[in-house]
Amino acid sequence: EREARKPRMAMRKRDERKQQKSEARTHTIEFNKSFGQHILKNPLIIQSIIEKSDVKPTDTVLEIGPGTGNLTVKLLAASKKVVAVELDPRMVCELQKRVQGTELQHKLQIMCGDVIKVDLPYFDVCVANIPYQVSSPLVFKFLAHRPFFRSAVILVQREFALRLIAKPGDALYCRLSINCQLLAKVTHLIKVGKNNFRPPPKVESSVVRIVPHNPPPPVNFLEWDGLLRLCFTRKNKTLGAIFRLDSVIKLLETNYRTYAAVNNIEVEADLNMKTKALAVLEEAQLIEKRSRSMDIDDFLKLLDAFNKVNIRFC
Repeated sequence: EREARKPRMAMRKRDERKQQKSEARTHTIEFNKSFGQHILKNPLIIQSIIEKSDVKPTDTVLEIGPGTGNLTVKLLAASKKVVAVELDPRMVCELQKRVQGTELQHKLQIMCGDVIKVDLPYFDVCVANIPYQVSSPLVFKFLAHRPFFRSAVILVQREFALRLIAKPGDALYCRLSINCQLLAKVTHLIKVGKNNFRPPPKVESSVVRIVPHNPPPPVNFLEWDGLLRLCFTRKNKTLGAIFRLDSVIKLLETNYRTYAAVNNIEVEADLNMKTKALAVLEEAQLIEKRSRSMDIDDFLKLLDAFNKVNIRFC
């Protein structure tokens, strides 16, 4: 039995030496600010993310922005496979060096490219340290991904995290909040201070969990988002005030006539779109409502009321 242990102990020591060398190299790498590179260095935070990700030994994990691999090596140990998407070729090389010759090497697949542009593979769980500039498009790319994944645990700027979980009436409640909550359950997990990164960012961060609703709500998302764009551009105004604006009425009339033409619907000779839109708001008892205080059910009711009279938003 002692003889059997020796090869395993030697392999563990070799892996530990590789880990130490890799950590030393991160001190000499110049990080690219245009890529939003801030490497998470605190092992306690990394372990907490692993635990909250609930990665199973049979899981394929998608990691966005692995950097030098501090989180990656933990994910590899916990999962069946890790697909890491990295934009910076230097980081790809560092990650390859880190696992080369170890028992984890065969479990890692690296995709070098822009995560917004690449086709994402199948995955069960996503773990990501996301640059601020791609946070919103990446979240919605996740939520549009099929087949459904189980959950995404992502590290983002604190303000972005608070927008994701904001409720009606909150100062940060916005189109992002309600769109994300329509499609998924979002939970704030932990706060992460700026000193846990190398180099430290200018703002604080948070870890959130996103669990997509499966099946998704039966709503045309393009229609839904078109309505929200109008409403949240002026979220402090009443809906009555928004739907009196000439620019809004012009858009609604264009969409109305296009929809009527495509579906062979006769347009009223005396069409007055402002009167038509305000009548919908009156009947739905939403004319005095403000977007900042409306919840998902309010907007679903509003969209349905407009669609019943063939007013469309895309």
